[in-house]
Amino acid sequence: MRVLLVGAGGVGTAVTRIAARRGFLTHMVVADYDLARAEAAVAALGADGDRFSAARLDASDGGAVRRMLAEQRCDVLLNATDPRFVMPLFEAALAAGTHYLDMAMSLSVPHASRPHEECGVKLGDDQFALTGRWDESGRVALVGMGVEPGLSDVFARYAADELFDDIEEIGVRDGANLTVEGYDFAPSFSIWTTIEECLNPPVVFEKDRGWFTTAPFSEPETFDFPEGIGPVECVNVEHEEVLLIPRWVDARRVTFKYGLGEDFISKLRTLHELGLDSTSKVTVPGEDGPVRVSPRDVVAACLPDPATLGDRMTGKTCAGTWVRGTRDGAAREVYLYHVVDNEWSMREYGSQAVVWQTAVNPVVALELLATGAWQGTGVLGPEAFPPRPFLDLLTEYGSPWGLREEG
Repeated sequence: MRVLLVGAGGVGTAVTRIAARRGFLTHMVVADYDLARAEAAVAALGADGDRFSAARLDASDGGAVRRMLAEQRCDVLLNATDPRFVMPLFEAALAAGTHYLDMAMSLSVPHASRPHEECGVKLGDDQFALTGRWDESGRVALVGMGVEPGLSDVFARYAADELFDDIEEIGVRDGANLTVEGYDFAPSFSIWTTIEECLNPPVVFEKDRGWFTTAPFSEPETFDFPEGIGPVECVNVEHEEVLLIPRWVDARRVTFKYGLGEDFISKLRTLHELGLDSTSKVTVPGEDGPVRVSPRDVVAACLPDPATLGDRMTGKTCAGTWVRGTRDGAAREVYLYHVVDNEWSMREYGSQAVVWQTAVNPVVALELLATGAWQGTGVLGPEAFPPRPFLDLLTEYGSPWGLREEG
């Protein structure tokens, strides 16, 4: 399999380190707007980098993306950029006749007059609108194939297939006890994406009502995470699983709740109140005259790059899917989860836990597509595929998952 990886940030770099150890990969072009960053990702592989090359690429330039896919004879485009670039990359892969895989879906737009009650444009709507064209192409666009969304969706399908006869509720729950030495505020993932997820109206699915929204940070609950992480307060956050799971898994209710903590929530609220979460460009003075820049990009530039924080981080991160329903007439409740210890991921791969946990899942999916264990056409989420091959291969990668019976 020949892969065009677009984005050589923390997750993209972790993808290269994981993929370099697997035999299914024929060649991977590591492309980034910053050529030096792509070259650094390849150089870091050392002797394992003979199947990798670096290139400069503007993810917003569909024509350039199509040309690179053709010139490099790529089978698939793996998108490791932030969600702003989903649609140009998604459409470029379709036009080039290659498969496509991403870890975050096309952006939402809140409802104009009732943002905390009704959905406007939902996450992924723009991608699913092109399902027919992807079907006709005979190629698959596998969307939302990171850890959350991604592995959490695989867990949902596994629960439906093997653990439950009837599902009342599926709730994705994400929490961690990670700390970063020397920083009072240093998000372990892209602040641009974090702001997008946390300040947009969260979406909830109920079978008798469909998709609807609530106010940010609604329905707080304390969830006890495994492997020593412990209780963390979680709140509703906009996330792709709620838009994906109901398309393939029969459940009466689907939610996503993120363990943010009161301090993190307070800082996000302040950014919003000051307008610093905005993506609309404003004019600011510069040494060579006025420049146009978005406040959110300024916030991102002022914070440390999450990919560089691994040496200062301690603790674990947990992604998982809580499911409640019945099996053989009896009530059942389980939590399917995946935990990564930052000390382990730094020692084994040189990548901090959050980006490594995100990166391993698209590599597993690429291998399943390469071997034919996963097959399909059209725009599909992880739930559309059999879960057992994925979970078995994830364990083979040296990163096992767990199941905890609740109650």
